[in-house]
Amino acid sequence: MLLNFKKNIISLSLLSVSVLALNACDSSDNHEDTAAAPAIGSGELTLAATTDLHANILSYDYFKLSEDKSFGFERTATLLREIKSKYSNVVLLDNGDTIQGTALADYQAQVNPISCNEKLAIYQAMDEIGYDAATLGNHEFNYGLPYLAQVTGTTFNIAALPAVSEQKKCVGPNFPLVSSNVWSQKDGKPLYKPYIILNKSVKIYDEQGQESQLPIKIAVIGFTPPPIMNWDKRWLDGQIGVSGVVEAAEKYVPMAKAEGADLVIALSHGGYSTGAYSAEMENANYYLAKVPGIDAIIMGHSHNEFPLASCSSRDCTAPGVDSQNGFLNGVPAVMASYWGKAVGLIHLTLQHDQSGWKVVKENTRVELDKTLLDAATKTYVDSDPSISQAIQIVNEEVIDYVKTPIGRSDFDMTTYFADVGEVSAIQIVNAAQADYVKAYVDLNLPEYSDIPVLSVSAPFKGGFSGVGDFTVVKAGELSIYNAADLYLYPNTVYAVLVTGDIVKGWLEKSAERFNQIDPAVEVAQNLTASFPSFNFDMFTSDDLKYQIDITQPVGKRIVELTYKGKTIDASQQFIIATNNYRATGGGGFPGLTADRIIYASPDNNRDVLINYIKNRAILARVQDGNARSWRFVPVSTAGPVIFRSAADKLAYAQSIGLINISIYKADDGNGMSLYQIDLSN
Repeated sequence: MLLNFKKNIISLSLLSVSVLALNACDSSDNHEDTAAAPAIGSGELTLAATTDLHANILSYDYFKLSEDKSFGFERTATLLREIKSKYSNVVLLDNGDTIQGTALADYQAQVNPISCNEKLAIYQAMDEIGYDAATLGNHEFNYGLPYLAQVTGTTFNIAALPAVSEQKKCVGPNFPLVSSNVWSQKDGKPLYKPYIILNKSVKIYDEQGQESQLPIKIAVIGFTPPPIMNWDKRWLDGQIGVSGVVEAAEKYVPMAKAEGADLVIALSHGGYSTGAYSAEMENANYYLAKVPGIDAIIMGHSHNEFPLASCSSRDCTAPGVDSQNGFLNGVPAVMASYWGKAVGLIHLTLQHDQSGWKVVKENTRVELDKTLLDAATKTYVDSDPSISQAIQIVNEEVIDYVKTPIGRSDFDMTTYFADVGEVSAIQIVNAAQADYVKAYVDLNLPEYSDIPVLSVSAPFKGGFSGVGDFTVVKAGELSIYNAADLYLYPNTVYAVLVTGDIVKGWLEKSAERFNQIDPAVEVAQNLTASFPSFNFDMFTSDDLKYQIDITQPVGKRIVELTYKGKTIDASQQFIIATNNYRATGGGGFPGLTADRIIYASPDNNRDVLINYIKNRAILARVQDGNARSWRFVPVSTAGPVIFRSAADKLAYAQSIGLINISIYKADDGNGMSLYQIDLSN
């Protein structure tokens, strides 16, 4: 393998060698020019990247209090060490959404906040491996700017904090953080360095295969999704501003090049969309790749993979997208799943000659290292013991905390069959949110007291990543970790004042969860689309009813929408309890603008849920897990309509009243089954 690589290196060098020889002949009479000729040769620089770790340090599920070897940085760390030993020139990078996402993260931020002289657990783990640089995702901002400044060891010149000279610089990670498009409204300057330049050396080989080391300057520039201004408005409004990804790149990439950067690597926390570009674009990397001077892009945020040879979506097949080999408009790009399940690798073939460094794109390779799981043996890579040792004490504290009892339930609460009507894990969330908002309105907003208060929530875990990706809260004692399973994110409760037409539009957007079903098709059709389950908002109220006609195209599916038996009028007013993400436009739901918000609560949805369960003490299915507001419009289909869920759950589905469900394929080999739904019943 190395021999073949050296042969390729030699062939790549021949043209440059010839040019140098000609130049040498031309200057043979110039005895005054005694400067040494620049080294000529080629080498490979490997960019290794993680993304969306979401504080999953250990292969441990705090919601189930059990090991789950399918994720966790302690195993990713083993892959990273192997990558560093396998390849000569490695730059290790992280693409953000790093500090939030587990009960451990919430514990360190909100329950037992770490002190200024303590290092955040996820950064402790990452420092064990030795990252070169990282950027910030949207979830870095979930806990507020003062906390972010503290744990990243940064001082912010913002209104919410004292003058920079009065701020104490706390302990952060050993690696630098960069973000070029997030800036202070106080002075207009970036909160973090927009880019940093890493001084590295690269092994190259000349035409004889002789090895030498040459210095190279690598600029790493970061980008954060602009919609953070909506998603975390309560923390960020009046404090910071966010520029568009392309606009920031056009400003700072030339600066990095002028500073001597030989390469520019973009850490861009977003996916790629080929829709029209705007400065507010969430997934802008298709357009970022068109900015001159960018040599590689590390992507994330979407919790997907790139390259992805099997993808046939509009974005994957758009001009300029090579989803098989991992290029966007000619620029190598990678997205390494989430939770440490993969490592993204971009192997840049570099050529050095008298003009400096150049990327040889035709010999550059992009791949995903997914050997966390050995597909042949169905075994997972061993964990790196240094990681668990580094956070052992705080991990034990978190486990003790999440075991705190808060109540009891006489029924299982799951999302196994949320796609076909199960509400057992959703109704309690809706009830808690509605109760909280109604109490606030009655006490503080009497002008709205006659307007009905409803609530929406979604199945946050819908099986996207396999059998472990479902909410499962067993009947019996309920503890804090159960509430964290029922409500996954550190959102806060928001209330929006909407009209009937917005309610309908909201539900139409939610119904994009489903494919359009053709009743005449005889082969199996998949019920669910790629639309994420966490955007499948649903009501669970006996007062509000609606049907979803999945034989119709997107936007024309909600029928029989009624409130207390009467068709909802387009102008009829409702107060909807939801979360800050949805209320401020997250997910692209229509009509949810800032002027609709009548209450931006400081309280987390999860804390509201915990307090509600404590006050109720005992939950019963008849009252707390049966209020299904929606049905599919009945239709007979010529062929089966199928969906995936955990294996061996048919009896459970029937026990909760889903009698139109049957087994289509019992086992897919990964703990999942294909189920069939009879839409006529």
